[in-house]
Amino acid sequence: MKKKITQLFVAVSLFITVTDCLAQQSGKASFYSNRFHGRKMSDGTSYHRDSLTCAHRTFPFGTMLEVINPKNNKKVIVKVTDRGPRYRSRVIDLSYAAAKKLGIVSQGVAQVEIREWVFNPFYQPLAIPFDSHGLFINVKSTAGVLQNLNIDKARVLK
Repeated sequence: MKKKITQLFVAVSLFITVTDCLAQQSGKASFYSNRFHGRKMSDGTSYHRDSLTCAHRTFPFGTMLEVINPKNNKKVIVKVTDRGPRYRSRVIDLSYAAAKKLGIVSQGVAQVEIREWVFNPFYQPLAIPFDSHGLFINVKSTAGVLQNLNIDKARVLK
Protein backbone atom coordinates (compact mmCIF):
# COMPACT_ATOMS: atom_id res chain seq x y z
CA MET A 1 0.00 0.00 0.00
CA LYS A 2 2.82 2.42 0.90
CA LYS A 3 4.57 1.60 -2.35
CA LYS A 4 1.46 2.47 -4.40
CA ILE A 5 0.98 5.76 -2.55
CA THR A 6 4.65 6.65 -3.13
CA GLN A 7 4.36 5.79 -6.83
CA LEU A 8 1.18 7.87 -7.12
CA PHE A 9 2.87 10.82 -5.40
CA VAL A 10 5.89 10.60 -7.71
CA ALA A 11 3.65 10.36 -10.79
CA VAL A 12 1.55 13.38 -9.78
CA SER A 13 4.67 15.41 -8.94
CA LEU A 14 6.23 14.53 -12.28
CA PHE A 15 3.01 15.40 -14.14
CA ILE A 16 2.79 18.81 -12.45
CA THR A 17 6.44 19.56 -13.19
CA VAL A 18 6.18 18.52 -16.84
CA THR A 19 2.95 20.45 -17.47
CA ASP A 20 4.40 23.56 -15.85
CA CYS A 21 7.49 23.33 -18.08
CA LEU A 22 5.41 22.73 -21.20
CA ALA A 23 3.10 25.64 -20.41
CA GLN A 24 5.92 28.03 -21.24
CA GLN A 25 6.97 28.29 -24.87
CA SER A 26 9.93 30.05 -26.34
CA GLY A 27 10.66 30.89 -29.93
CA LYS A 28 10.73 33.64 -32.49
CA ALA A 29 8.15 36.41 -32.59
CA SER A 30 7.33 38.85 -35.35
CA PHE A 31 4.71 41.57 -35.64
CA TYR A 32 1.97 42.56 -38.08
CA SER A 33 2.83 45.05 -40.79
CA ASN A 34 0.87 48.27 -41.17
CA ARG A 35 -1.05 46.95 -44.19
CA PHE A 36 -3.12 44.67 -41.90
CA HIS A 37 -4.54 47.66 -39.99
CA GLY A 38 -8.35 47.51 -40.18
CA ARG A 39 -8.56 43.98 -41.63
CA LYS A 40 -10.68 41.28 -40.04
CA MET A 41 -8.90 38.74 -37.88
CA SER A 42 -9.85 35.09 -37.32
CA ASP A 43 -12.05 35.86 -34.31
CA GLY A 44 -14.06 38.41 -36.33
CA THR A 45 -12.67 41.62 -34.83
CA SER A 46 -10.73 44.21 -36.80
CA TYR A 47 -6.99 44.46 -36.30
CA HIS A 48 -5.86 47.73 -34.79
CA ARG A 49 -2.13 48.35 -34.62
CA ASP A 50 -2.39 50.08 -31.23
CA SER A 51 -4.18 47.20 -29.47
CA LEU A 52 -2.32 44.51 -27.54
CA THR A 53 -3.26 41.43 -29.56
CA CYS A 54 -1.48 38.46 -31.10
CA ALA A 55 -1.81 35.46 -33.38
CA HIS A 56 -1.06 31.98 -32.04
CA ARG A 57 -1.60 28.52 -33.53
CA THR A 58 -2.94 26.59 -30.54
CA PHE A 59 -4.22 28.87 -27.78
CA PRO A 60 -7.99 29.50 -27.93
CA PHE A 61 -9.28 32.93 -28.93
CA GLY A 62 -9.51 35.29 -25.96
CA THR A 63 -6.64 33.67 -24.06
CA MET A 64 -4.37 36.18 -22.37
CA LEU A 65 -0.66 35.51 -22.87
CA GLU A 66 2.35 37.03 -21.16
CA VAL A 67 5.13 37.58 -23.69
CA ILE A 68 8.64 38.26 -22.36
CA ASN A 69 11.65 39.53 -24.28
CA PRO A 70 14.57 37.79 -22.52
CA LYS A 71 17.15 40.25 -23.88
CA ASN A 72 15.71 43.25 -22.04
CA ASN A 73 13.23 41.53 -19.65
CA LYS A 74 10.32 43.62 -20.95
CA LYS A 75 6.89 42.01 -20.62
CA VAL A 76 3.53 42.57 -22.28
CA ILE A 77 0.16 40.86 -21.88
CA VAL A 78 -1.66 40.23 -25.15
CA LYS A 79 -4.96 38.66 -26.18
CA VAL A 80 -5.11 35.89 -28.80
CA THR A 81 -7.35 37.15 -31.62
CA ASP A 82 -5.91 35.48 -34.72
CA ARG A 83 -4.36 32.28 -36.02
CA GLY A 84 -0.81 32.20 -37.19
CA PRO A 85 2.01 33.03 -37.65
CA ARG A 86 2.40 32.18 -41.30
CA TYR A 87 6.00 31.02 -41.00
CA ARG A 88 6.71 27.72 -39.21
CA SER A 89 9.89 29.07 -37.61
CA ARG A 90 7.87 31.61 -35.59
CA VAL A 91 5.79 30.96 -32.51
CA ILE A 92 3.71 34.15 -32.29
CA ASP A 93 2.73 37.24 -34.31
CA LEU A 94 2.30 40.37 -32.22
CA SER A 95 0.48 43.61 -32.88
CA TYR A 96 2.66 46.66 -33.52
CA ALA A 97 1.89 48.07 -30.04
CA ALA A 98 2.91 44.83 -28.32
CA ALA A 99 6.12 44.62 -30.36
CA LYS A 100 6.91 48.23 -29.49
CA LYS A 101 6.43 47.56 -25.75
CA LEU A 102 8.78 44.57 -26.00
CA GLY A 103 11.35 46.59 -27.95
CA ILE A 104 11.48 44.32 -31.01
CA VAL A 105 10.23 46.73 -33.69
CA SER A 106 13.73 47.60 -34.88
CA GLN A 107 14.73 43.91 -35.07
CA GLY A 108 11.61 42.67 -36.86
CA VAL A 109 11.98 39.15 -35.43
CA ALA A 110 13.14 38.39 -31.89
CA GLN A 111 13.37 35.52 -29.42
CA VAL A 112 10.55 35.59 -26.82
CA GLU A 113 9.09 33.46 -24.05
CA ILE A 114 5.33 32.90 -23.90
CA ARG A 115 3.15 31.69 -21.06
CA GLU A 116 -0.54 31.82 -20.35
CA TRP A 117 -1.43 34.74 -18.08
CA VAL A 118 -4.03 34.21 -15.38
CA PHE A 119 -5.47 37.17 -13.51
CA ASN A 120 -4.89 36.93 -9.75
CA PRO A 121 -6.93 39.56 -7.90
CA PHE A 122 -5.36 38.62 -4.57
CA TYR A 123 -1.77 39.33 -5.60
CA GLN A 124 -0.56 42.61 -4.17
CA PRO A 125 3.12 43.33 -3.84
CA LEU A 126 4.03 43.98 -0.24
CA ALA A 127 5.24 47.55 0.22
CA ILE A 128 7.31 47.89 3.38
CA PRO A 129 8.57 51.42 3.94
CA PHE A 130 12.31 51.65 4.59
CA ASP A 131 14.54 54.68 4.91
CA SER A 132 17.98 55.02 3.29
CA HIS A 133 19.61 53.09 6.16
CA GLY A 134 17.32 50.08 5.80
CA LEU A 135 15.30 50.91 8.90
CA PHE A 136 11.52 50.98 9.10
CA ILE A 137 9.91 54.35 8.59
CA ASN A 138 7.24 55.31 11.10
CA VAL A 139 4.04 55.33 9.07
CA LYS A 140 1.03 57.19 10.41
CA SER A 141 -2.46 55.86 10.00
CA THR A 142 -5.06 57.81 8.05
CA ALA A 143 -6.63 58.98 11.29
CA GLY A 144 -3.27 60.30 12.48
CA VAL A 145 -2.73 62.24 9.27
CA LEU A 146 -6.23 63.75 9.39
CA GLN A 147 -5.74 64.76 13.03
CA ASN A 148 -2.63 66.79 12.15
CA LEU A 149 -4.20 68.37 9.09
CA ASN A 150 -5.03 72.02 9.61
CA ILE A 151 -7.63 73.49 7.26
CA ASP A 152 -8.46 77.17 7.20
CA LYS A 153 -12.24 76.99 6.68
CA ALA A 154 -12.58 80.68 5.86
CA ARG A 155 -10.04 80.39 3.05
CA VAL A 156 -11.59 77.22 1.63
CA LEU A 157 -15.18 78.44 1.71
CA LYS A 158 -14.43 81.69 -0.18
